Amino acid sequence: MENKKILIVGAGFSGAVIGRLLAEEGFDVHIIDERSHTAGNCYSERDKETEVMVHTYGPHIFHTDNEEVWNFLNQHAEMMPYVNRVKTTVNGQVFSLPINLHTINQFFHKTFSPDEAKEFIKTKGDSSIVEPQSFEEQALKFVGKELYEAFFKGYTLKQWGLHPSELPASILKRLPVRFNYDDNYFSHKFQGMPKDGYTVIVDSIMDHKNITVSLNTKFDKADQGKYRHIFYSGPLDAYFDYQHGRLAYRTLDFEKFTYQGDYQGTAVMNYGEESVPYTRITEHKYFAPWESHEGSVMYKEFSRLCTEKDLPYYPIRLVGEMTQLEEYVDLAEQESNVTFVGRLGTYRYLDMDVTIAEALKTAKVFLENARDNKKMPAFTVAMK
Repeated sequence: MENKKILIVGAGFSGAVIGRLLAEEGFDVHIIDERSHTAGNCYSERDKETEVMVHTYGPHIFHTDNEEVWNFLNQHAEMMPYVNRVKTTVNGQVFSLPINLHTINQFFHKTFSPDEAKEFIKTKGDSSIVEPQSFEEQALKFVGKELYEAFFKGYTLKQWGLHPSELPASILKRLPVRFNYDDNYFSHKFQGMPKDGYTVIVDSIMDHKNITVSLNTKFDKADQGKYRHIFYSGPLDAYFDYQHGRLAYRTLDFEKFTYQGDYQGTAVMNYGEESVPYTRITEHKYFAPWESHEGSVMYKEFSRLCTEKDLPYYPIRLVGEMTQLEEYVDLAEQESNVTFVGRLGTYRYLDMDVTIAEALKTAKVFLENARDNKKMPAFTVAMK
């Protein structure tokens, strides 16, 4: 009898979406997760004191141009309209991000029109930098020293633990500068927030008769022989017992506090100055503006290098890590019947919509290969 058993390591969006598509095609799917809850870092729950829906591992705002992903998500959630309007406190003033016409006029005490602002910013940019090689050079070339130091330098130092001159220019592929008064942080066609949080979405996706979910369960390689295929969304280096050392990540520490009333009047307040130890404060009731709460829950976010005891958030992906990553990719491609997926499995920073899109693609590739009796690749995205 054909083996229809599938093991999925990780009960976040990657595992849930792959599991659902395979379950609908008759596969017997077992999803495991080390944590005591589903939804991975998208996990959200009600704060007991205030009843505010809290994004436990930091805020997640859904935005995409991918209609297939948006339609899939709406099968499992009621998505509410939500526009992310970020503020930042610098030099004793509050500005709007991304940098827009209001930001420019306020910062330079001007009343520029869009065309005037464009010409003015051109004069501020460093025209001597022809091909920017670093984050710092990219910023200096396109917005100039003043805006760079106010809005990028300190925040980047805190977020990445590296000077912007040490980071690649690719991190700022397109500087978010607008010469109008649009302060919507994202520019995607579909933007929203789930009415009841993200946990119920993931649980709904996994709610199928052919899916079994086991929490507080560690992956054991000794069980591999029981399954036709494994989809692994844990850390790539952990799968190989850190054979080539640990891949570098940044992690986040959250300092949670409550307040009776409105604390800052917005969901996200960045702090661009290096002298302020945290990168931002998030006020979670503002992520659900259709609700009303007297109390409020805030997180101060602190970024630092991830240790072996921490939860990995952002892959650093500098030159040293990329060489190390190639060694792990080579090992992964020698494995049989294992596919590595998601942010940790592919060592890439992924927005939620990309995570879901790649999971949909991975499931389809598997089903096509299963029908044609072909080998499933270790990765369904380009890794080199």
